[in-house]
Amino acid sequence: MAYSIGSETEREFDFSASELTGALGDSVTVLPLLVALAATTSVSVPHVLVGFGVFQIVWGVYYGMPLSVEPMKALIGLAIVGSLSYPELAAAGLLAGVVLLAVGRLGLVGRLQRVVGEPVIRGVQFAVALLLLESAVGLSLESLPVAAAGLAVVVALALVGYRQSSVLVVLALGAVAAVATAGVPTPRLPELTLFPAGGPAFTTAALEGTIAQLGMTIGNAAIATALLCGDLYDRDVSADDLSQSMGVTCLAAIPFGGIPMCHGSGGLAGKYAFGARTGGANVLLGVGYLALALVAAGAVLAAFPLALLGVLLVVVALELGRAAFAPVEDARALALVVGVGVVGLAVNVGVAFVLGTVAFRLLSRGA
Repeated sequence: MAYSIGSETEREFDFSASELTGALGDSVTVLPLLVALAATTSVSVPHVLVGFGVFQIVWGVYYGMPLSVEPMKALIGLAIVGSLSYPELAAAGLLAGVVLLAVGRLGLVGRLQRVVGEPVIRGVQFAVALLLLESAVGLSLESLPVAAAGLAVVVALALVGYRQSSVLVVLALGAVAAVATAGVPTPRLPELTLFPAGGPAFTTAALEGTIAQLGMTIGNAAIATALLCGDLYDRDVSADDLSQSMGVTCLAAIPFGGIPMCHGSGGLAGKYAFGARTGGANVLLGVGYLALALVAAGAVLAAFPLALLGVLLVVVALELGRAAFAPVEDARALALVVGVGVVGLAVNVGVAFVLGTVAFRLLSRGA
């Protein structure tokens, strides 16, 4: 049964099965990174999940739509490979939060959006889709038989008209396997304290990580997400507003043990692909994260079959890639989208964003 709540601002909150399955479209971009981060740093997983839970609910209610809340992938990636310690990760997130709040407040992101050009933003979306697909392949290689079984479940359910339900089935199977391996954890409230996993360390590495992240955040999490809000949900959400909300998220969550978080076109496309249409998806997912925080023992997360998450990431990547190419009409725009996407995959999304912008300006002058 579906339940709907209307508001004076005409925002609706549905709590239906499709909203629940849609909510999971965001979690499949969070869980693999969180598991890897927990294995390589001193991060407190329960505190991180509380941060995700709170801000899923906050921004779902504020925007009245299933806006994504996901890790800042460049910073998290640097932490996973050992280039940043957790204290440096926390410092980089705080620095990014200050910058995002300031540029959004001053209206600089919106001005950048007008300068950059839509093909470049579409290219950033394509780059993220390729990165998600690459991650999906890597996760699937953890166990090809498990990945094949998960893919078979998704395809079989899709063929009989239950594509959205396939997400719940695959994740439920993974959860059962994890608990069977690690045992049933004892519920425990996360300790309420400042910087439970270590205070911030404002080093050169933290500053370099912040700069690397901001190019991706402005391109994908602010501008591309604002564009996708219009494409998928017919909502006019400004990139400046998104920048400010990301700044608030980082500055509020990190002192209490969270990690750098942002919005993102990948998570938004994932929610849409799996059926989310209202802010109710965020509320459901937020409550789920808060409940998971009570039993988020590291052993259980580590035991979850990553190959199954890889299968779900394939679905998200395909949806985001489709959205990137759907409105492209001419050959010049297509070349930019493909070029930015390939450079983003091969080098860095921030570098691709800058090079794409330069190419767009040069092409515009020559037109």
